[in-house]
Amino acid sequence: MKAQIYVALSTFARESAQPLQLLKAGGLPFEINATGKRLTKDQVKTILKDYDGVVAGVEPYDADVLGALPRLRCISRCGVGVDNIDMPQAKARGITVLNTPEAVVRPVVELTLGLVMDLLRKVTFHTELLRQKKWEKMTGLQLAGRKIGIIGLGRIGRQVAQLFKKLDADVYGYDLVPDPAWATKAGVKLLGFYDLLKECDVVTLHISVTPEYPFCMGTEELAHMKKGAMLVNVSRGSLVDEGALVAALRSGHLAGAALDVYSQEPYAGPLCDCPNAILTPHVATLTEESRAAMEAQAVENLIRFFKEHRS
Repeated sequence: MKAQIYVALSTFARESAQPLQLLKAGGLPFEINATGKRLTKDQVKTILKDYDGVVAGVEPYDADVLGALPRLRCISRCGVGVDNIDMPQAKARGITVLNTPEAVVRPVVELTLGLVMDLLRKVTFHTELLRQKKWEKMTGLQLAGRKIGIIGLGRIGRQVAQLFKKLDADVYGYDLVPDPAWATKAGVKLLGFYDLLKECDVVTLHISVTPEYPFCMGTEELAHMKKGAMLVNVSRGSLVDEGALVAALRSGHLAGAALDVYSQEPYAGPLCDCPNAILTPHVATLTEESRAAMEAQAVENLIRFFKEHRS
């Protein structure tokens, strides 16, 4: 009997027909989420109980859900993060989890650059003034010569560092497992965590969090940042204590912050009332090109899995 595939993405193949073409060419029976919305926990438990594989988004796959899906053998995540999946439970149940890390790199790197430039040149700030029909100006800052600190020098962090180096910024980096050889070649100065916070004008977060290495920019960490510095987070909402960040922005200790991710989403908290905060609704990977590439890779990963595990 052929494996049954379900595509949980509510916007599947919207940006490109290629993912659907790949799915059809794979030769496995499939169904696609037709609700137009992200599946709820109860919907996942009900709909996926008769499927062997799923092209997954960010719908929940906790222990309760996985326990209700006895046939499930593979979760092919469209994206890089697997925070919505109980990985120990998946492993215990023999469920393979795959993702698409390469497709998200370029759009995240580009948004990071855009947010940093927005903070330095106060693009959003001036736009909001003009929307109020106020012709007021505030002096901005140039990127060249600015000290940029990158926390997390993995796949995305390294490309962010290399891009800022090309734009003549002075780039510093911190990583849990530093690679001095790469840093030397890339012209990135490795520092300890608190030394980087004290030194840099702008700090961007690209770190991966694990149970063994928790991370959060809270009151203490923000206090170590240089007065007038700026913070950018396009990685995970859990990396920043939003209450502490609001306090740092309102006090003037930080000149600005830009966030694309939040502890709870959709976000409607007090950062919305901070004029020195730039907020985007978790769109770092949301480009036509990246969505199409992630969906295609997720389909290819799933088809390959079942070809390699025929039984």
